[in-house]
Amino acid sequence: MARVWLAAVFVVLLTLASACSPTGDYQILYDQDEERSAKERHPDRQYTIAVVPKREGLDYFEAAKDGAFEAAKELGVNVLFRGPETADADAQIRVIEELIEQDIDLLAVSSNDPKKLLPVLKRASDNNIAVITWDSDTDEEGRAFFINMVDPETLGRHLMDTLAWSTGERGKFAIMTGSLSAANLNEWMHWIKVQQQEYYPNMELVEIAANNDSYEEAYASAVRLLESHPDLAGIIGNSSVGPPSAAKAVKEAGKQGEVKVVGLSTPNLMRDALHDGTVQVITLWSPKRLGYLTVALGKNLLDGTLPYDGQFVNKVGNVRVKGDMVIMGEPLDFTKDNVDQYDF
Repeated sequence: MARVWLAAVFVVLLTLASACSPTGDYQILYDQDEERSAKERHPDRQYTIAVVPKREGLDYFEAAKDGAFEAAKELGVNVLFRGPETADADAQIRVIEELIEQDIDLLAVSSNDPKKLLPVLKRASDNNIAVITWDSDTDEEGRAFFINMVDPETLGRHLMDTLAWSTGERGKFAIMTGSLSAANLNEWMHWIKVQQQEYYPNMELVEIAANNDSYEEAYASAVRLLESHPDLAGIIGNSSVGPPSAAKAVKEAGKQGEVKVVGLSTPNLMRDALHDGTVQVITLWSPKRLGYLTVALGKNLLDGTLPYDGQFVNKVGNVRVKGDMVIMGEPLDFTKDNVDQYDF
């Protein structure tokens, strides 16, 4: 197995870990004696990068998969894209354990639980496998860096704004989330609530409903929300299955236009609902671009290079770096007026 760190890279990460921890405590995942990058040790060897989504089968992660394989082809690496059938941490751990037994150089994980995955990620690093996260983070000691789609504060506040704009800045609303243990979803919810408390005093969050990134569970949650809160003004879906499920429930209940629906999903899933007025605004980024970026930065890491602020990545653009978090770009809104310009 190829070892991946230059001594200088180790020092940088050690500094980041100390700076980011309020106590100064950290765990060393990579040995300081690993002085040469994988490229230097095995110049003719093709890297294998394992990309693990929260779950298989969602349009969002399928688009990320397309981007990952596109990057693999263009950058000359092997990519394995494998995830659990459900957005479950234990199932994801089993997938990662299987990948550790294979000849992989880097593991890129969209985490279902920021703490529960730490032991298996430690095991990967002990086997000289570099570890990064993408889409959804772990605690910082579990990886080298995190590839985020957008700045989480910007996104959370923006999602609250899109609902407020749609409801006239008043009324009761609910949040439909994926897993209650997913770090990215929880951070977005935090900023949704902060934005509401700071700027929309006439709006009230009445419930947060988790659906484990399951369309069936999300639809059942949406139906129940409409029944439990007959005066509900809006729903924010902060995972890709939320808005389409909410739209279906709202339409079947005959509450189109009465209950506003906004949130995160793909334009292909939401096109019809945007055009018929069931959904007001959908926000996202390019998951295909995110998959591409994950593989590209993973390969760079194996070559001994950390991401840096302002770095240009082909087919992605210039990324931002804040501490040990890479930010791909800004959120993009889809409405009935522009949704047909996009296909993913």
